[in-house]
Amino acid sequence: MVRQETASGNGITEGVIWKQLLIFFFPILFGTLFQQLYNTADAIIVGRFVGKEALAAVGGSASVLINLLVNLFVGLSSGATVVVAQAYGAQDYEEVGRTVHTSVMLALTAGAAMTLVGLLCAPAALRAMDTPAETMADSIVYLRVYLLGIIASFLYNIGSSVLRAVGDTRRPLYFLIAACLLNILLDLALVLGLGLGVFGVALATLLSQILSALLVLVTLLRSDWPLRLNRKELRFTASSLKGILRVGIPAGLQADMYAISNVILQSCINAFGTVTIAAWTAYGKIDGFFWMILSAFDVSITTFVGQNFGAQKYSRIRKSVRVCLVMAFATAILSSVLLCLFSRQLFAIFTADRAVAEAGRHMMLFLTPFYFTYVCVDILSGAIRGTGDSVLPMIMTCGGVCVLRVLWVFFALPLHRTIDMVIVSYPITWTLTSLLFIAYYLQGGWLRRRIARAGFPPEERGKKTE
Repeated sequence: MVRQETASGNGITEGVIWKQLLIFFFPILFGTLFQQLYNTADAIIVGRFVGKEALAAVGGSASVLINLLVNLFVGLSSGATVVVAQAYGAQDYEEVGRTVHTSVMLALTAGAAMTLVGLLCAPAALRAMDTPAETMADSIVYLRVYLLGIIASFLYNIGSSVLRAVGDTRRPLYFLIAACLLNILLDLALVLGLGLGVFGVALATLLSQILSALLVLVTLLRSDWPLRLNRKELRFTASSLKGILRVGIPAGLQADMYAISNVILQSCINAFGTVTIAAWTAYGKIDGFFWMILSAFDVSITTFVGQNFGAQKYSRIRKSVRVCLVMAFATAILSSVLLCLFSRQLFAIFTADRAVAEAGRHMMLFLTPFYFTYVCVDILSGAIRGTGDSVLPMIMTCGGVCVLRVLWVFFALPLHRTIDMVIVSYPITWTLTSLLFIAYYLQGGWLRRRIARAGFPPEERGKKTE
């Protein structure tokens, strides 16, 4: 059962901030770790036992398109997180219950729509990205089988977002661990045992997604009120849906700005051939371990700010952002050092092809020292989103990431067509977008506007500042 707490007894709104952030952060971190292992296992097995063409198919254009769809719904899930967290912090449990049922309905309907569109458009989308002929057939297979499990993926994401919003970070972690272990076992059985290649990897992922969705649904069905999911009450509630979409659509579009720019950059990378695609795929799986850590900080600060905003503890919001930034910068620097030191050993896990490994190491040594330049984007956008303001973060991300990368491809890349010229766009756009977020956050109007829109007392007169 989900333990019921009032906001006054909730550790997120009380206690030592750095301790409470870490208590919330680590289960999310381990959950994202297993999510990354979940995806990385596919790349390791096909890269080592099927070949570089299969590795390019699993991690190239198909992977970018999958991220485009998943990112949109993860953004919508963050809308549910914010609505539930704010209502829970304000002790409005009726709104929590309405949001739970509306969120599950959104997962079912949006997931079905995306599955249908994705299945129909998969070949055309892959061709539009200039996917090499030698990887096209496997890419189509992987993408289509993965899409069959998109509803399950969405249900897990929305359900785990609801649980985390009230402080339950452990069970989403346990569900991911179970799905990850099943995925690895099925990868070994279907690829190594039955020789099913890319289809076997995709099928393993599909079945694992179904398991994680079932686990989170059973948890909600057996939870105490207000989290209990009642099948007879599954419906859209206008106020809850509006709140989810108000935060979730800009957040999803913000996440997809990266995916869209990556689609464009992936098309450029595809032009350099299978070795480069495979190297970029392997690097992306290793690189993903840093982004999972930063994502855990993002989810943590969004929920932390959401509950404290609902409880009107404004100064605690600012303190939590400062603490989270320090933690995230330290993590970025440490990750950069470790990945550079062990780059050779890490790429040996993915491929025995020396050309692929060396190309991947070059990418890693080029990009990882710049991780710290991105930290402010995730932490500050997560904090701002926690108050319900997600439009301006989306606009800044669109301008700082998507638009600049597209301009780079069209105007800078033709001057010097090398892989270095493609990937240097990452640290440039990270730095410029971080500067935009720092300026917006420091001017402070975003919090005053959200306080006024929520109808709370002004910050200087609010009785709940700590």
